[in-house]
Amino acid sequence: MGVLRDHPELALFFCLAAGYLVGKLRVGPITLGGICGTLIVSLLLGTRHVSVDDDVKTVFFALFIFSLGYMAGPQFFANLNRKSLRFFTLCLIELVCVLGIAYGLAEAFDLDVGTASGILAGAATESAVVGTATEAIGKLDDLTSEQISQYQGHVATAYTVCYLFGLITIVLYTSQIMPMLMRINLADASRELWEKMRGGQGGLESDEREALPGMVGRTYLVTRADGRTVGDLENALGGRITVEGVKRGSRLLTPSPGLELTLSDLIQVVGERAAIIEAGREIGPETPAVPGLDAPLATSQVAVTEKETIGATIDRLEKRHPEFRKDGVYVTDVLRNDQHLPASGETVLARGDVLTLVGARGGLNRLVAKLGAVVKNDATDFIYLGFGIVAGSLLGQVVVKLGDVPMSLGTGGGCLISGLVFGWFRSRSQTFGAFPPQAASTLKDMGLAVFIACTGLAAGPQAWPLLKEYGALLPFAGIAMVLVPATVSLVVGRKLLKIEKPLLIGAIAGQQCSTPAITSITQVAQSSVPLLGYTITYTLSNFLLPLTGPVLVGVLGA
Repeated sequence: MGVLRDHPELALFFCLAAGYLVGKLRVGPITLGGICGTLIVSLLLGTRHVSVDDDVKTVFFALFIFSLGYMAGPQFFANLNRKSLRFFTLCLIELVCVLGIAYGLAEAFDLDVGTASGILAGAATESAVVGTATEAIGKLDDLTSEQISQYQGHVATAYTVCYLFGLITIVLYTSQIMPMLMRINLADASRELWEKMRGGQGGLESDEREALPGMVGRTYLVTRADGRTVGDLENALGGRITVEGVKRGSRLLTPSPGLELTLSDLIQVVGERAAIIEAGREIGPETPAVPGLDAPLATSQVAVTEKETIGATIDRLEKRHPEFRKDGVYVTDVLRNDQHLPASGETVLARGDVLTLVGARGGLNRLVAKLGAVVKNDATDFIYLGFGIVAGSLLGQVVVKLGDVPMSLGTGGGCLISGLVFGWFRSRSQTFGAFPPQAASTLKDMGLAVFIACTGLAAGPQAWPLLKEYGALLPFAGIAMVLVPATVSLVVGRKLLKIEKPLLIGAIAGQQCSTPAITSITQVAQSSVPLLGYTITYTLSNFLLPLTGPVLVGVLGA
């Protein structure tokens, strides 16, 4: 133990390794998760007076909260519309309920500001509240340094107990009890809703791929197309196919529009599957792959920035740019805020959409130059990342007084807002400010894990006294602060907002930011349909719930 006290870096990474190991323990559908496991291990180690410098905690929390905002930014702003208003209502129910219950418990049981904040963070299963509340407590003017340290320790201890009971409650309530209350088989209801959304067509599961892809290439032996030109053949099929190669004997010919095809030519055709099948009737019999006619197709991802493209359908885009048909370039995927949209002609494009284009390299490059810019997301732009965190830290220093109550976002709230804005601004062009999803996710997870480990180590000495004083209250609070907002949301969502049942169950898990809950729900549903509701409320709550920490601290500390 002396080695850990003398070398805090050993203690820190031991907490991470052992904590994530504890977090893997499973009881039925319930796992604690790495963050809760890390907090338990660090609290136990903290009782032996092992600690890490507070500056480490501040730096990693800033990295976590900025990364969280950056990843959620595009979707958060995209959800600020009338269509998502009913889901926003569920998030407001969550905020009002958890703040009201936490404040009520604090007044009824004379809880200190740290314990009340820890109950709020744990019962809402929102780890970010630990950071924002801890930081806000440190800025209270009427507390001594000893009281600040004690109350910050109470945040971590109360969070640990309430998180455990809140997690179990939200998982069981959403995945098992809610379907029974609504009298549905969640798997059947999800399948029916998905078929309805797809116009009666079944969808693919996450581990499935299309057996008949939309874009294909084939080689044909020219019999029926003898004497026709390449341009004539392509026009006859409505421009939906492109002749990519022609082999005459041992010679490879350039497939220009004026090239006349002769009997026994071998040609390679690329295009939409239905058109390729039709092409066989125009050209002749299909042949196996022919050496020399395996010309590769290039793929490029382009962010939509062209003004005329925004708001246009893919059909309209292709008609305005004849290069699509002339050069054989096809749109195979549309990515919007991490959501894949069908690359059908009716899909309406928005600024920042990422189109996956496939075709011959020359035509592809010409189209990219007209439509927007190639997406750059292969390495982190540390200039953008650094200035984003600086802007958030400065924003967090601003203090606004509501009456006699000083309110401040702190580093956590400031970096969350700057992350949202910087992530959204990046999504509008995607040519600067790259922060690859894998890198952002790693920094987010590691930043939170290190922050929680530091918090647990510092809180260890105060943990046991608090558990002895409020041992029975904490589990009750953890259960109540899940059941009340979830039940209110269930009633309001069905009776007033008319949200479809599978989407509503997913949305309630999202308003609580509970990843284990949505994992269990999708397992029961045998479908990803509940994720459609979860994504919206999860994004909104990820921004709103961390702000409840400073609000509660400001009200109780006034």
